[in-house]
Amino acid sequence: MKAVVYRGARDLGIEDRDPVPPGPGQVRIEVAYTGICGTDLHIYHGDMDARVGDSAIIGHEMSGRIAAVGPDTTGWSIGQPVTVLPTRPCGTCPACQRGHSHVCHAMNFLGIDSPGAMQSYWTVPADLVLPLPEDLPLDHAALVEPVAVAVHDVRRANVTADDQVVVVGGGPVGALIAVVARDRGARVLLVELDPFRREVAEGIGIEVVDPGSTDVVALVNERTNGAGADIAFEVSGSAGGVTTAVDVLTTRGRLVMVAIHPRPREVNLHRFFWRELELLGARLYQRDDMVEAIQLVASGAIPAQQLISRVEPVEAASAAFTALEGGGVMKVLLDLREGDK
Repeated sequence: MKAVVYRGARDLGIEDRDPVPPGPGQVRIEVAYTGICGTDLHIYHGDMDARVGDSAIIGHEMSGRIAAVGPDTTGWSIGQPVTVLPTRPCGTCPACQRGHSHVCHAMNFLGIDSPGAMQSYWTVPADLVLPLPEDLPLDHAALVEPVAVAVHDVRRANVTADDQVVVVGGGPVGALIAVVARDRGARVLLVELDPFRREVAEGIGIEVVDPGSTDVVALVNERTNGAGADIAFEVSGSAGGVTTAVDVLTTRGRLVMVAIHPRPREVNLHRFFWRELELLGARLYQRDDMVEAIQLVASGAIPAQQLISRVEPVEAASAAFTALEGGGVMKVLLDLREGDK
């Protein structure tokens, strides 16, 4: 089988490897599509070498079909379409003991800490596998994991109908947060500098503004009679994005930190004090988030086709990573299917 192997910073190889036979409690999945996300880019840039070993198979956003079932493993049929919850908590750390296993202190994240989905056949614990509807296209299903991120973020923020929501950053996760919040009935404004991303957002019916030419705070205040937004999601990862997300909030508004900020940021804590704001972290997702994400993608609530910019053969993995870091794309998928495509 073919596998995308991380060899070091900006060095990906395509290797032929033998599929791993499934053991007790495991299944082997014939992978169809694997998405490339921001975490994969961090790995590609060499920023996660402390966790990702040499010759590691990466990737975790995926769809595929059951290819083999291990001994004493029940409930799965050969050919059944599936996706994978790629998190394996330890079950014993303080987070797990408190029922927050999605932020386990010793998380085994598949595709980072152990072999991932960028391989033709992927053997995983059966309890991490989730069934997909038979009529859901497998390329669309590869978006379930990032949709689950958005579902978790929106749940964390407790978004309700008629909330004024501002999403700062219109990349794939920001766009998905906007779509999921809109599905909850919220009034959503997306803030994005990049013209391509704004064009995609407009194409899926999300109102989007350019902060380079629009006073976002003034616009939100105008629409809320001076009150401000109920919830802001910071998804840009920039210092300016943090400032905007804080400044748009109403009294007791909620700021949800979604982006990974590589360095400490200056935050207007006086405004937090003056308006009694709340700051919430949002990381990963839980199984219920994945289940809801499957339903949203299958129902068509998620405009999957419009968010998938490119699908590349696995042999073009390096070019796909380069395209993603270069901008001008949203979701990029690798096609892992063997034989005719």
